[in-house]
Formats: sequence, C-alpha cells, structure tokens
Amino acid sequence: MENLIIKKSMRDAFGEALLELGEKNPDIIVLTADLGPSIRLNNFAEKFSDRFINVGVAEANMIGIAAGLALEGMIPFCASFAVFLPGRCFDQIRVSVCQNNANVKLVGSHCGLSNHGDGASAQSVEDIALARVLPGMTVVCPADAFQTKKAVFEMAKKQGPMYLRLSRAETPIITKEEDDFEIGKAQIIREGRGATIVACGSLLSEALLAAEELDAEVINLHTIKPLDKETILKSVQKTRRVVTLEEHSVYGGMGSAVAELIAQEYPAPVKILGLQDSFGESARSYDELLDKHGLNAENIIRIFKEDFR
Repeated sequence: MENLIIKKSMRDAFGEALLELGEKNPDIIVLTADLGPSIRLNNFAEKFSDRFINVGVAEANMIGIAAGLALEGMIPFCASFAVFLPGRCFDQIRVSVCQNNANVKLVGSHCGLSNHGDGASAQSVEDIALARVLPGMTVVCPADAFQTKKAVFEMAKKQGPMYLRLSRAETPIITKEEDDFEIGKAQIIREGRGATIVACGSLLSEALLAAEELDAEVINLHTIKPLDKETILKSVQKTRRVVTLEEHSVYGGMGSAVAELIAQEYPAPVKILGLQDSFGESARSYDELLDKHGLNAENIIRIFKEDFR
C-alpha cells in the first residue's frame, strides 16, 4: 500500500520497455498510426529508424503489414489508441492476424476513461470484449508501470497474437519491481476472508483501498485471457462472494469472464462494476469520470454493505 502515492504512466513504461527490447532483439519492429509521441515511441523511432514504421492514419493497413512481417519471422508491436485498436481494425485483426495465428503484439493505449478530455469518441470501453472473443488472442491488462514493462518483455517471448491494454493516466504503482510476472497467472495482492475483489488495470488501487475496510482478498487479474481459473476459484471458495472492477463495459469484459467461470464451476454471488451500458464522455479530470461511473473504493464498499449483507 505504501507505493500508492508513487505514480507513473503505463505508456511511459511501454516506451522504455520497447527501447530495451529493440537493443536486445533485432527482430522487434514497431508500427504506429501517426501516434508515436502519444504512445511514447519517439525514442525507439530515433534509435531504430529502420525498425519503426509510421503508416499514417491507416490502422487497418497497419495490421495487414504487421501480419505479413510476423509471418516472415519479425515480432511486430502495433500501437495505437485502444478505441482504434482493436476498434477500428477489428476485421483485419480477425482475418489477417488471428486466422493466421500471426505473432503480432497489439497495444491499445489511452484505454477506458483515461483519455478523459477527448470524450466518448476517443474512449474505449469495449476493447477487452473485442479482443477476448477472438480465437487464440491473449489479453493482458497490467496494473501499473512495473507490470507494463514485464508484460512487454513476456509478450515478446511468447508466440501468437496478443493484446496489451494501457492507461493514458499516471497511475499508482501497486506492484514491486522484483515481483514475478507470468502471463496467465493472476496475482494475489492482498489476502482476506470477507470477500473477493477481482480487478484489472489502474483500478486495482481502488480495490485495495476498499479491501482495507472489508477484509477482502484482492486479485490482480492482469491476464484476462487465458483466465487463471485456479486462483480465482480458490479465493471464491474461501470468501463465497465476489465483486469485479474494471474500466470497461460490464458486457463482455473481465467481469463477464469471471462471472462465466463462477457460474460454471462454483456458483456464488457476483457483482460486476464497470460502465453500465454507456459510453464515456468529456470531463475536467480522470477522477471525475471514475467517480461518476462508480469505479472507486467507496462504491465497492457500498455494494458489499447493501447487496452482500
């Protein structure tokens, strides 16, 4: 909990990780659709100009190019805003990447409500659902900057299509630099018996704040697909009630994945916190939007007291 006052943006960590990868692995190539500075790709572009492709505002073409590069043995990282990737180029991801099981790493930055000033057209609250429905797609949503760097390194080692979801905002550092990170293996951040809170991304900090009052166990579900069924079920069998928290629609996202598992394996009460069938909107601050949609510790506590009495 002591790290919650330290903040760093995931996109900064992403840029740092790519630079390190580029130095170690000549097969790493980075593509973007005219958003290099926004996703912190400038340092990579300057140092490895022969392995950096800016396709312009042509996200669908970027995916086709990346698929071809992957099939020739390169390891392409495609980076754009999450509202465009996977949103704008879903068909190309489905056909060119997934149907070929191409080793393309997709990165959607400015996810959820973190792009608070630009309104609904620039805020992606559907991307987890779009990515996890695709056969063979791995979906990773790191909690903080430390996990972002580790996720990038791990993605580069693994074969197959993967989607990495990043926040624009400077978010609290939750994990430790020395913590293990394994794609597909959830992390117990706090043990407890009063309830299970499953969270992903930057909202893990709100889950931890709520857990202090509720004696809740907190699971950092940084990998949404494949789902770590064992860790989730072991916790639910102990606490017998669950709240999920994500910066995404309640339909088709992390909460849906958890609820599907529990319904089939160990029925228990589940409350899914996210955007309730709505788009985002413009606001003066990121926190203002999170509060409006109940994506905070106070709402988690309220739900437990009202619905799980």
